[in-house]
Amino acid sequence: MPLILGMSILLGCQFLGELLVHALSLPVPGPVVGMVVLLVGLMLNGRVPSGLRASGEGLLRYLTLLFVPAGVGIMVHFGLIKTDFWPIVITLVVSTTLTLAVTAKVMEWLTRSTPQDPRDALREDRS
Repeated sequence: MPLILGMSILLGCQFLGELLVHALSLPVPGPVVGMVVLLVGLMLNGRVPSGLRASGEGLLRYLTLLFVPAGVGIMVHFGLIKTDFWPIVITLVVSTTLTLAVTAKVMEWLTRSTPQDPRDALREDRS
């Protein structure tokens, strides 16, 4: 029964995400909004319910199977990919590099604005 409840929570969040995307005309996929809804729900709850944890672990165990359709799609559309190979490679390299650079800068900014040692924050408050 806990697995059914956990899967129901996951599917409910995905459905709610789809509803929000269609109702608000958001340019974001419904499952992404559903993950945000799930995150907010988990933060408000303060813990992960055991059924949701069990369902999530079960899905993660078989996550590699979800890549099979993508691999088959690449094989089926190989001719199309072959004609646009270099634009695809350049786009992937540039976007990955930009993502890493932006992530590094954000991390640098966050670690600089956050004290490394909690005692440092206390010392700053006293002065």
